[in-house]
Amino acid sequence: MFAELADRLPELSTVLAYGAAVIVLVLTPGPDMALFLGRTLVGGRAIGLAALLGTTVGLYVHTALAALGLSALLAASPFAYAALKWAGAAYLVFLAIETLRHGSAFEVRGDGESVSLPRAFLVGVGVNILNPKIVLFFVTFLPQFVAASDPHATTKLAVLGGLYGVIGFPVCVVLILGAERVSGAFARSARLRRGLDWATAGIFTGFAARLVLSRN
Repeated sequence: MFAELADRLPELSTVLAYGAAVIVLVLTPGPDMALFLGRTLVGGRAIGLAALLGTTVGLYVHTALAALGLSALLAASPFAYAALKWAGAAYLVFLAIETLRHGSAFEVRGDGESVSLPRAFLVGVGVNILNPKIVLFFVTFLPQFVAASDPHATTKLAVLGGLYGVIGFPVCVVLILGAERVSGAFARSARLRRGLDWATAGIFTGFAARLVLSRN
């Protein structure tokens, strides 16, 4: 029984190599990192963690799709992939506009109550679900750690995809805690908050442009 279970799981050496690669990828700046760090700097740790949780859920949606083979089908369809790419770019532009209109961390209301955490969570989900680069990760990068002829490839892909969030989430939490240490300065300075708004909007717009102009 245990031998059969072991056959269905990735080998330890594979997990270690994959884990090291995941840490590098997690630390690579992207729309999701810009989102949860920007939320943390102005809105505080709770807002940042809500956004991070949302991006992680979006990642697991792609994990499920990859395990079912739908991500490969989507990547193989030029029309479907182009549609996702344009939708993702449009969503990032929308976030940039909303950031300039309402603030990168959804400013604290006059009554002293913060904007709801569910909204930050849902924005995070949308950022990763509509990110075609995540699709390419599961279609091109993840399969490198599983042999195509492996009869348990689907299970191993699902396990490795799940480990991405398990490994990446704590790393991102550390980044959020670090950002929180300087969040007080942003809370006290409207000028700093507005500067962050413009910087965050610029980052979102830049990633949107890169999505549109990329050939893959």
